[in-house]
Amino acid sequence: MSVTAIVLVATFVGLAAISVPFAIAIGLATMAVLVVADIEPAFFAQQIVAGSQSFSLLAIPLFMLAGELMTAGGLSGRLVHAAGVLVRHRTGGLAMVTVIASAVFAAISGSAPATTAAMGAIMIPAMTRAGYDKAFATALAVSSGVLGPLIPPSIAFVIWGVIAEQSIGRLFLSGILPGLAIAGGLLVVCYLHAKRQKVPREERASWRETVEAFRDAKWALMSPVIVLGGIYGGIFTPTEAAGVSCLYAILVGLLVERQLTLRGLPELFLRAVRTSAMVTAIVAVSTGFGVLVAQDQIAVKFAEWLAASVDQRWIALAGLNIVFFLLAAVMDEIAIMVIFGPMLIAIASRFGVDPVHFGAIIVTNVAIGMAAPPIGYCLFIGMAISGLGLGAVSRRIWPMILVMLIVLFLTTYVPQFALLLAG
Repeated sequence: MSVTAIVLVATFVGLAAISVPFAIAIGLATMAVLVVADIEPAFFAQQIVAGSQSFSLLAIPLFMLAGELMTAGGLSGRLVHAAGVLVRHRTGGLAMVTVIASAVFAAISGSAPATTAAMGAIMIPAMTRAGYDKAFATALAVSSGVLGPLIPPSIAFVIWGVIAEQSIGRLFLSGILPGLAIAGGLLVVCYLHAKRQKVPREERASWRETVEAFRDAKWALMSPVIVLGGIYGGIFTPTEAAGVSCLYAILVGLLVERQLTLRGLPELFLRAVRTSAMVTAIVAVSTGFGVLVAQDQIAVKFAEWLAASVDQRWIALAGLNIVFFLLAAVMDEIAIMVIFGPMLIAIASRFGVDPVHFGAIIVTNVAIGMAAPPIGYCLFIGMAISGLGLGAVSRRIWPMILVMLIVLFLTTYVPQFALLLAG
């Protein structure tokens, strides 16, 4: 291993180990290499600018904002009520509402944190009042929230599309079946938990109540139809779709639902900016990091070593999934994609894995990482809403993590599971 590689890896790992924010750790590691290798510091500034100027990255703050607007505008509550009239009378019905409403909200926001926050704030207290264990309710809200990276539109797929230079539209489609499979598995978990804990069922909704609920939710349900229909109808790009989603949410919130106010919009914009700034900062500073990794051929050398050591694709993919799962449990998922993206792509190419199929594998891993202890981002959002500690929620979330791992297995070893809709 060269001096550049040693300094790069050692500095980043050391800073991350003492809890330095990932964007700063990546930037300092890159700067350390520039000093050691006597490279002009302007190189780093140029790479930061280049890394933040991709048109596709504009979708990130826009989808974040769309999620904030939908929540503040009352549309998330309408979705929950519409899902409730369908399944609340079944065993585990109220828990199932969390999963179904999260799946629809994921198709609006494209963000796991936004979905977890919006649905968790409504459903964790509601499930607790209905007799569900609070830790289970929190774990379910977290697990349902991570449908955000899989069900299109998806911020994670946008980032991976930029890194891998693949069609974001096809990547969106590759996440639909894995996302729906995770949702289906979570519904089974809801049923089994409610049956075992003898959670009382709620009254079946009348036909009139059902019609009224869907009439009230029509504006919320139209949002994913407009966004996804526009993308796959060739009317606008995924980035433009994010802008359309924001405009739609503002108009509906101000003029139809009337729960948004012009005075309250700046605060919503600021919250979206804070969240998206963290993601964009990691992507921007990681560009210089990635260039240094590429120049030192770390990714290529590792891919060659793996290909020489492992001659069967299924073993290589199993190893990658295990490594990614362990990394995602202790490291920011966006940072993993950006930092290790070139290496992962080189390995996938070496073993002849379809780039879109590989993107589905990576983003399914990302979804799991956002819920997995000890530092899953959505896990901490759920804990903040419920007030519970990491241990209590972690004990309840493992059956749901198991569901996600089964879907990851199918996504990895049955390519058509991801590519059936992506073509």
